[in-house]
Amino acid sequence: MLLNSSSSFNSFLFNSNSNFLSKNHKSQKSVPQTLRVVISNDVDAFTEKSGYLFKLSSSEADSLNDYDLKKIAAIYKRKPFILLRRLFQIGSTFGRWLAARYVDSITEKSDLMFKIRAAELRQILLELGPAYIKIAQAVSSRPDLIPPSYLDELSLLQDRIAPFSTEVALNTIEQELGLPIDMIFSEISPEPTAAASLGQVYQARLRSNGQVVAVKVQRPGVQAAISLDILILHFIAGVVKKAGKLNSDLQGVVDEWASSLFREMDYIKEAKNGLKFRKLYGAIEDVIVPNMYVENTTRRVLVMEWVEGKKLSEVKDLYLVEVGVYCSFNQLLEYGFYHADPHPGNLLRTYDGKLAYIDFGMMGEFKQEFRDGFIEACLHLVNRDFDALAKDFVTLGLLPPTSDKEGVTKALTGVLQNAVAKGVSNISFGDLLGNLGTTMYKFKFQIPSYFSLVIRSLAVLEGIAIGFDPNYKVLGSTYPWIARKVLTDSSPQLRSSLQALLYEEGVFRIDRLESLLSESLRARTEKVLVEDNDSKVAVKQILSFTLTEKGAFVREILLQEIAKGVDAFGRATLDSLTSMANTSIPFASSSSSSMTKEDMVNLRTFRRLMLLLAGFQKNGGSPVVRSCTYFVRQSWVHSFSVQGKVRNVPKLFFWMWFC
Repeated sequence: MLLNSSSSFNSFLFNSNSNFLSKNHKSQKSVPQTLRVVISNDVDAFTEKSGYLFKLSSSEADSLNDYDLKKIAAIYKRKPFILLRRLFQIGSTFGRWLAARYVDSITEKSDLMFKIRAAELRQILLELGPAYIKIAQAVSSRPDLIPPSYLDELSLLQDRIAPFSTEVALNTIEQELGLPIDMIFSEISPEPTAAASLGQVYQARLRSNGQVVAVKVQRPGVQAAISLDILILHFIAGVVKKAGKLNSDLQGVVDEWASSLFREMDYIKEAKNGLKFRKLYGAIEDVIVPNMYVENTTRRVLVMEWVEGKKLSEVKDLYLVEVGVYCSFNQLLEYGFYHADPHPGNLLRTYDGKLAYIDFGMMGEFKQEFRDGFIEACLHLVNRDFDALAKDFVTLGLLPPTSDKEGVTKALTGVLQNAVAKGVSNISFGDLLGNLGTTMYKFKFQIPSYFSLVIRSLAVLEGIAIGFDPNYKVLGSTYPWIARKVLTDSSPQLRSSLQALLYEEGVFRIDRLESLLSESLRARTEKVLVEDNDSKVAVKQILSFTLTEKGAFVREILLQEIAKGVDAFGRATLDSLTSMANTSIPFASSSSSSMTKEDMVNLRTFRRLMLLLAGFQKNGGSPVVRSCTYFVRQSWVHSFSVQGKVRNVPKLFFWMWFC
């Protein structure tokens, strides 16, 4: 695991008669200066204010290993006083804070008290516990939405929460692993190096192999507190939906979030998630995924590799943000297994300049049909095909199949036309969601439970980048990878989507193909294109790409269009020769042109392709020669041979001239 600490950890000596820290090593003085920043002397507010929630029988606790709303409701149906006490605690704490804010506004002291109220809100969230802290963590990743004072306070909830007792933590380790702690670790830090909403982390050295590791220990009582809070939030979501006549399945969103939160509380599942994440994405350049020690992990104790670094939000490294965007693209659209909790505390920069992912408790699965649907929606949005975008929303489950698609198309055109007119690199993910608000309400949009985590993952990533680059747009950075995937993927659905995008009412849209190819090259060779803005460089790379195996589908489309163009050029040449012959023969009747409207369109497309090839040929280079020769030969096969007979002889002279 990677934490905000650059010092080597202090070891402590195990007393022969005790498995806990010796008194000489429990003092704050023995802790390195860099660790004292993280360690807090504050009382654990959650235990102090919400400790009454912790008392569950062993059978009740075991029944809550997985999220089951009915089981939770059954438990607290037998504990009505605890439920009422929790409701009173939540209502009174937030009520006092809101009343104070109201008094500030009427006494015109809002600006003066702003920072104080922000600190009070953070303390309230700490008292209420993990469920509310998790919500605040998500909000704290959007500096474009949250005032700076609140942002500063809520950011402290990411990994700077007052720790619980180290003695309790070490007892938990022994109970969970079934061994005295000095038989597991040869050294362990005397205080936690970081404390978060669900647990706290110690630095240790495994006795078995000497490996330096992070040991995460779960807070006592989190399972009981989260269970009750989710029951309350589920009820509130139902009331809000009914009172506000909302279309979104708010209770389903709460259920999806709760399921992921329960999985996050099971450290065995987190270790398996970490191993899977490491296998899928650990080989990406400049990405680090710590190794997991599953044999030393239980539901409440996790042991993983230790690495050093700082939070990504604390270092202005746009390159690593781009690395994160590329990694997120792979997570969401390649494999569908993604990090659903990428707040700044979980995305860190190592001291050798790499991006480290930590905390794999909250992960999401993005099914193949939804991944393809999401890609298609991005394509249609960028290309302003709002009719197709409305159908994509149905595929993604955002709209019911019976919705007025024509009305949705008109509404989307009015809302999104200006947003995408500035170009894909200027499209803000947050702005899109904001602009869609009225349309979503009017046409009964639904937010599927699975989609809420996807939106959160993208919004958090954009929020981190906006923190030190206000103009950053996550969709603009992701789209080149989407374009490349559409051009190279063998998925029948994506190929069908590409075909539909490039042919509008049967007419080939070469501008869309050029746009896709250019964007895909920006993902593959952005440095080259930045250094040399000459379009011929891009063209050279485009045609080289079409000769590869991944470019086969695009190559076939190009060959088909060139063949159509050759046919049209042949007819135009034949018409021209016929006209010339008729003018030289006295009293010859003029012949009508054999060119159709389709031929004229094909001829214009052909001319555009030939201009690209002609400019390409002047550059020279072996890829150029290979591309030109290949397309000539293949177009000959497509156009000159019909049932074994040669037709349109003038085409032959054209190709002899061109090549």
